Amino acid sequence: MMPEDGCLRERCELLADYMVETGDTVRGAAHKFGISKSTVHKDITEKLEKVNPAMFRHVKSILDKNKSERHLRGGEATKQKYKKMRGEA
Repeated sequence: MMPEDGCLRERCELLADYMVETGDTVRGAAHKFGISKSTVHKDITEKLEKVNPAMFRHVKSILDKNKSERHLRGGEATKQKYKKMRGEA
């Protein structure tokens, strides 16, 4: 459950803690906390930097890693999709 909007610092740090602990993507964090991907992204890329710069740097490295790997995850998802369509999976 997410804190109210008045607790911006707490929400930013809660999202950041989750991403640091799990290495999850923005999409995964949004799903976990029941908020939009846009909100997660804005909180951890813009607001967190002002609230907690040290944590921001750590989360930024996770975002960069996820971004560099996303083409691999997308390719694997497509591969599985077509395997399933052919009845191989």
